[in-house]
Formats: sequence, structure tokens, C-alpha cells
Amino acid sequence: MTLNEIADKLVECCRTNTAAANLDTLYAADAVSVEAMDNGMGREVQGIPAIRGKHEWWETTFEVLDASVSDAMLHPDDRFAVIFELKAKHKESGEVTDMKEVALYTVADGKIAREEFFYAV
Repeated sequence: MTLNEIADKLVECCRTNTAAANLDTLYAADAVSVEAMDNGMGREVQGIPAIRGKHEWWETTFEVLDASVSDAMLHPDDRFAVIFELKAKHKESGEVTDMKEVALYTVADGKIAREEFFYAV
């Protein structure tokens, strides 16, 4: 897949809540995911099983009440960024939070090799 195809597919998956189901298609087996802060799993995880675990943690911890996903912003030849804006409810506490983050994706050999999330901590 080309950079543009990967970026468009990731955005589509995020908008349709199918990102976790497409990890094997979009991500390299040894992809790295880096958060701005430790969410209890560490700031950095590596490999599709660990990234899948992050998705599962998110889905069991939060209920998304509203979300928007920007179009991908390309930075040829190997990166793109996406802006996520969410209103999410913490399932245990009931606290509702507005969230905004920028995700920077690095692509190598037709797969996402690294994702980094930027947000206020």
C-alpha cells in the first residue's frame, strides 16, 4: 500500500470504529505505539498484540459519546498526521472528558511502523 492508501484506510477505520480489526492489514508486526503519558500500560508498546491490547483497554475503560477524525495530513514520503477530537465517558467513574490529540504515523515498507500521540497531559 502507498502512504496515501494507508492514511486513507486508517482514517476510514477510525471513523467506522474498525481500527482494531484492521491492525494486521495496516501495521507492521513490530510496530511501535507511543503515548504522551503512561496509561497504565507504559508509554511505549511494541508489536500488534500490544497495540491490540491498547485498543481493548480503551474500549473497556471508555465509552465514546462523540468523535471526529480529521482527514490525513501527509508529510511525504513516510509520515502522516490525524487529529482526533472525542467526548468520552470513563465507564467506572462516569466522568465525561473532552479530548483532543494529534497522532503522527510513520510508514515503512507499506505498513505503519510507528504511531505517536500528542495531547495535553
